[in-house]
Amino acid sequence: MTESVLSRAQIPEKYKWNATSLFPTPATWQAEFDSVTSMLDPLATYQGRLSESPKVLFEAIQLVEDCLKRLGWVMAYVYMDYHVNTSDQAAARRYAQAVGLNGQVQASVAYFQPELLELGQTELESWIKAEPRLEIYHHYFTDIFRMQAHIRSAEVEELLGMLEDPFQGAETTFSMLANSDLQFPVARNLEGNELPVTDGTLGKLLSNPDREARRTAWEGYYDTYLAFKNTFSSNLTTSLKQDVFKSRARRFNSSLEAALFKHNIPVQVFHNLIDVFRQNLPTWHRYWSIRRRILGIEKLHPYDIWAPLVTPKPQVSFEQAVEWISAGLAPMGSEYVDVLRKGCLQERWVDVYPNLGKVSGAFSAGRPGTHPFIVMNYTDSLSSMSTLAHELGHSMHSYLAWQNQPILYSRYSLFVAEVASNFHQAMVRAYLLEQNSDPAFQISLIEEAMSNFHRYFFIMPTLARFELEAHSRVERGEGLSADIMNEILANYFAEGYGQELEFDQERTGITWATFPHLFEGYYVFQYATGISGAHALSKRILSGQPHAVEDYLRFLKAGASTYPLEILKQAGVDLSASEPVQETFQILASYVDRLEELVRKI
Repeated sequence: MTESVLSRAQIPEKYKWNATSLFPTPATWQAEFDSVTSMLDPLATYQGRLSESPKVLFEAIQLVEDCLKRLGWVMAYVYMDYHVNTSDQAAARRYAQAVGLNGQVQASVAYFQPELLELGQTELESWIKAEPRLEIYHHYFTDIFRMQAHIRSAEVEELLGMLEDPFQGAETTFSMLANSDLQFPVARNLEGNELPVTDGTLGKLLSNPDREARRTAWEGYYDTYLAFKNTFSSNLTTSLKQDVFKSRARRFNSSLEAALFKHNIPVQVFHNLIDVFRQNLPTWHRYWSIRRRILGIEKLHPYDIWAPLVTPKPQVSFEQAVEWISAGLAPMGSEYVDVLRKGCLQERWVDVYPNLGKVSGAFSAGRPGTHPFIVMNYTDSLSSMSTLAHELGHSMHSYLAWQNQPILYSRYSLFVAEVASNFHQAMVRAYLLEQNSDPAFQISLIEEAMSNFHRYFFIMPTLARFELEAHSRVERGEGLSADIMNEILANYFAEGYGQELEFDQERTGITWATFPHLFEGYYVFQYATGISGAHALSKRILSGQPHAVEDYLRFLKAGASTYPLEILKQAGVDLSASEPVQETFQILASYVDRLEELVRKI
C-alpha cells in the first residue's frame, strides 16, 4: 500500500493562490512583461540629467518607482506560478524571462546613485527644501551618502547590475535539482507500507509515531542529497565566490561586512548571536536528554528530534488554524485580524496543500499593488498552523508596509522580516497555552514550540557558523569540497547535540545542501535575532505595556523607511545588544522546564 501525493490539478481551487487577481491569463502577463520592457528606453533618457533640477530628479524617481511597481507584478506572478509547480516548463520559462528583465531594469537605473553622489549631499539637501515632494526620499538620499565609499562609477554599477541575472544561476540550479530532479526513495513503516517522500511530506513523516517510518524517511532523504553532494557543493561554492566577488568589487573587508552594511547592521550583532548561542547549548543538551527519556529509547537519533511525545496529535484543519491565529492576534485589533482572515478565507492569499512539483517549506511573496501571497505545504497539524501564523506575519508586514510607504521603502530588510513572522507564532502560542489546559494538548503545543526553536535557535545559528567559515575559506583562497563542507557542519552539529544524540556524521553533515537560504548571504542568523525581537515585542503587548500595540503597528508600517535596528528600537527592542537573545534563551529554557512538569502529570 502506497500513499500518494496529489498532482497540482487535484488540489481544489479554493486552496490555490489567487493567480487571476494578478493576471487573468499567461497572455496578459506577457503583455505586461512587454510593457515593462518598453520602459527601459524612457528610464535611460534620464541618464546624465539628474543634476538638472529638483523637478527632473523627482520625475525620474517617479518613473523608476512606476517601473519597479509594474516589474513587481510581473515578478510576483511568475515567482508564485513557478514555485507551486516547478515541473511546469512554461512557468519555468516565464520565471527565467522575468529574472532576466529584473536584471535589465537594475542595469538601466544603475546611473542613479553615482549621479546623486556627484551632485553632492549639501546640494541635494537644498533641493529637498526647494522641492517638498522629495522629502519622503530623505532617508534614501542619506543612505546613498553613507554607502558612498562602496558605490562605484556608473560604468561599474551598470556592470554589477547586469550581473544580477547570471548570478541567479547557482540558486536556480539548486532549485531545479532539489525541487524537480531529485527523486527520494519511499519510506516504510513497521507494517511494510510504502510512504512517499517529497519535500512536502518529509516534515509529516519525521513526526510520525512509527520510528521505522521516521528512520527510513530521514535516511533516504539525506542519502539522496549525499548522492549529489559534489554537484551541490560546486553550486554553493559558486554562490559563495559570487558573494566574495561582490564584496570586493564594492571594497568591503569581508562578505559578512558587505551583507550587513546594506542595512547598517554592525558585524558585532552577528558575533553576539553566535556567542550567546554557544553559551546556551547546555539548554539544548538538557532538552535532548528529556526527549530521549520521554520516548523511552536508549539513544536519540536525528530522526527522533520530531517524534511525537504524546499521541494522537491534535488535528488542525486550515480553517481552524485561521480561527486560532485570528484569536491569538486579537490584541492587535479588529482591523488587523479582519484583513488577515479575509486574506486567508476569501481572497486566497494562501496556496495551501502539497502537490507534486511544489517547492519545500513555506514562504510569503507578492509586491506592492498585489495581495501578499503564501506558499505552504499544510498538513492539518499544530506545526502547520504555526507555519501559517509565521507566514501571515510576513504577509501582514508586507500589507502594511505597502500601504504606507513608497516603492523605494516598501521592501523591508530580512533582519526585521523574521521579527514579524515569529511575533505571530509567539502570540498564538501564548493564547493556546492559556485557553487549553489539557496536559496532552499543552505538550503537543510545547513540542511545536520546541520544533520552531530548534529551527530558529539551533539549526539556523549552526548554519550561520558554517556560512561564516565557508565564506572565510573562500576569502582566504582555500579550496572547498563536499567532504570539507560536510566535515565543517558535522562538527558544529556535534557540539550542539552533545552526548545525548547518536551522531550520524555523513547524513547530518550534508544538511547545508538542503537549505536554499544559504544562497542569500548571511540570511540564516537573522532567524535567531528575529525570534529574539519577536518575543521581546510580544511580551510588551501581552503584559499590557502602554502603546505597545501602536508601537508594533508603527514598526510594520515603517517598511524600510529607516534602518532596521532603529525601527526596532522605536518599537521597544534593541537587537544591537545581546540581552534580547539571552532572554529568549530563557524562554526556551522555560519551555523545557514546563515540558518536564507536564510529562509528570500524564
